[in-house]
Amino acid sequence: MRRRDLIALAGGAAAWSLAASAQQPAMPVIGYLTTGSPESDALPLAAFRQGLSETGYVETQNVTIQYRWAEFQYDRLAPMAADLVRQRVSVIASLGGTPSALVAKAATSTIPIVFYIGIDPVEFGLIASFSHPGGNMTGVGGLQGDLIAKRIQVLHEIVPKAAVIAFLVNPNNRYTETETRVLQDGAHSLGLELHVVRASTASEIDTAFRTLAELRPDALLVSADFVLLSMCKQLVALAAQHALPAVWPWREYVAAGGLMSYGTSLTEAYRVVGDYTGRILKGEKPADLPVQQEVKVELIINTNTAKTLGLTFPLTLLGRADEVI
Repeated sequence: MRRRDLIALAGGAAAWSLAASAQQPAMPVIGYLTTGSPESDALPLAAFRQGLSETGYVETQNVTIQYRWAEFQYDRLAPMAADLVRQRVSVIASLGGTPSALVAKAATSTIPIVFYIGIDPVEFGLIASFSHPGGNMTGVGGLQGDLIAKRIQVLHEIVPKAAVIAFLVNPNNRYTETETRVLQDGAHSLGLELHVVRASTASEIDTAFRTLAELRPDALLVSADFVLLSMCKQLVALAAQHALPAVWPWREYVAAGGLMSYGTSLTEAYRVVGDYTGRILKGEKPADLPVQQEVKVELIINTNTAKTLGLTFPLTLLGRADEVI
């Protein structure tokens, strides 16, 4: 074969290779927007990836994830969301509660958004309805208003003589107002006095418990807030130090030694967000995917902690528990 024929053949092969590469579809990109950190999101992120895998997507194999961690500093969320929009990601998974969902909605009306929040997404204008969300948003919507009302009832069951209740909230979370209003109504119906204390940092939590020592409440409730969750070990230790019976919003607190929790399964909720994200990558529209209400609600109790506090769980409560530690 002549030299010029070899050159022509090589050139043709190179051109074919480039054309084949150009025809391969680009790997879709997910924007992962969260109020948390890699450490705080370790278990939920594993559940999110599981949901993705159930739709056929595995990170680095056929999908890329761009992570944006706010490290519980809410002012970082807006620029992070704007950056994901500039990157033209295929879908935004908005995790870490209400703040990231509201910021994501403000950042784009065209890129699909899958959220997990504790608020009523209809009330806050994120969707048109649970069954037909419309627009570019869908996901898992919380029932935390209903759950906080249930938590105070459960607390009343195990501490029936309680007269004064404390409620710890993060003042930087917009949802706190709704949660506090519902709890105030619940406390009033049970004839309980309610004191609200506020904290969003480790030092503020120490200060809040010094305030509680002065107020001397009979029991404690804690807001369903991801900033507070990130400091669950500190909170549980302080509750034990002050011998305060407490009902927590999630299982993670009880696993750390808390008395009991009544709330949703975070891992299941994040799995659903991953599943919805994958379905959207496959072509489904957010407007056609109904928003799921709190996928799973569970009652977890810790009998060892109850014994330390000198409390006994009623048999009716034990019978309703999803898990006993």
